[in-house]
Amino acid sequence: MSASVLICDDQELVRVGLRMIVDSQPDLAVVAEAADGAEAVELARQQRPDLVLMDVRMPVLDGVAATGRICAELPDTAVLVITTFDLDEYAYSALRAGAGGFLVKDAPSEEMLVAIRGVLRGDSMVSPSVTKRLLERYLADQPTPLDEERLNTLTEREKDVLSLIARGLSNTEIARQLFIGETTVKTHVGRILGKLGLRDRVHAVVFAYESGLIRPGS
Repeated sequence: MSASVLICDDQELVRVGLRMIVDSQPDLAVVAEAADGAEAVELARQQRPDLVLMDVRMPVLDGVAATGRICAELPDTAVLVITTFDLDEYAYSALRAGAGGFLVKDAPSEEMLVAIRGVLRGDSMVSPSVTKRLLERYLADQPTPLDEERLNTLTEREKDVLSLIARGLSNTEIARQLFIGETTVKTHVGRILGKLGLRDRVHAVVFAYESGLIRPGS
């Protein structure tokens, strides 16, 4: 059974190109196209696609706002944001809104398909280290109040693990640094995501910075 994909971009040529890439694959199928964020939200409600390929800079409703609405209303629909420039402010905002990853528009088709399939599997197609750079860049001059209420739902060990995730460490590196088994790290990560209601490791990094657990430049 093919995974259903909704394409949202205000440029028709871009939509045509994306459709060609997606429809060339036997396990993927484009079910609808939207020219702005508002139309994407409405079509997502109607079609309930597995994935939305979302541009960010569009009229009527931008892709960040549309991503937020879709992720809030349709938790089973993943969003992969397509940006013009790597590490721009829109990519950061899209991650905060719930996107599972972002990709630059001129990425090769092979790379785009890897990202699409990864997000469909539930993987984050942005590494924690890239997310860390985004957050360092856009939160550096903003005071970050400590979100003690949510942080206090975590044990001290879980806070340690979250801090290391936020610094871009892998499970293997976290296990080595904390002198615990990798399976134990995976258990901690699962509990952290569950307690905080986060989608994946990337959103854990976002939370760690925005909650004040990690400070830019630390």
